[in-house]
Amino acid sequence: MTEAPVIFVDGPSGAGKGTLSTRLAEALGWHLLDSGALYRIVGHACVLRGISWQDEARVVEVAETLDVQFVPSPSGVAVWLGGKDVTPQIRSPDGSRGASAVAVLAKVRVALLNRQRTLATLPGLVADGRDMGTVVFPDAALKIFLTASPQARARRRQAQLLEKGESVSLPRLLQSINERDERDTNRSASPLVAAEDAVHIDSSTLSIDAVCDRVFELAAGKGIKVRSPN
Repeated sequence: MTEAPVIFVDGPSGAGKGTLSTRLAEALGWHLLDSGALYRIVGHACVLRGISWQDEARVVEVAETLDVQFVPSPSGVAVWLGGKDVTPQIRSPDGSRGASAVAVLAKVRVALLNRQRTLATLPGLVADGRDMGTVVFPDAALKIFLTASPQARARRRQAQLLEKGESVSLPRLLQSINERDERDTNRSASPLVAAEDAVHIDSSTLSIDAVCDRVFELAAGKGIKVRSPN
């Protein structure tokens, strides 16, 4: 059993997992984990240390000793490595290439699995990512599977892009989301599957405030005290 309580949030891309996890971590005063960023962080840390992405033994050492923090910020989740904000670097194309290179190394995957577990420290951890409730934290205090219809997720993504001055057609976004859902659900490694004891929340017609209120109620039912957002 994990000493520190854990709440995990899983679900398809674009359902609002990151926003919900950030809000939860802030309201609870808990640590935050964006597991999807870990491979990017490892790849970037290797670059900083002059380590080849193909040198599995040394990449494992990097993964095992990551000095990483995930900090809620107005734009989402800021990633700090060794006391420095590296969010722009890991979200860049180079960050994607590094993640792809190290993710194929089996021993690195094991090392990151163990590293994630060590991040569950008091007062608690909110974890956003795949396999959180089935593999990494099977004894999590609360497991949330957050979903939304492809149409709702496409509309949200279009709104985000429009805010950035980018224009993408809704049908194109919807097609992209459906294709990703198909890949995520049917891939052999870590397919998108809800934990049997996860609470399903459909956010298609809910605001983020309404989703948060629902999760706060669930947390309170588990004896987890939520601080007032104000």
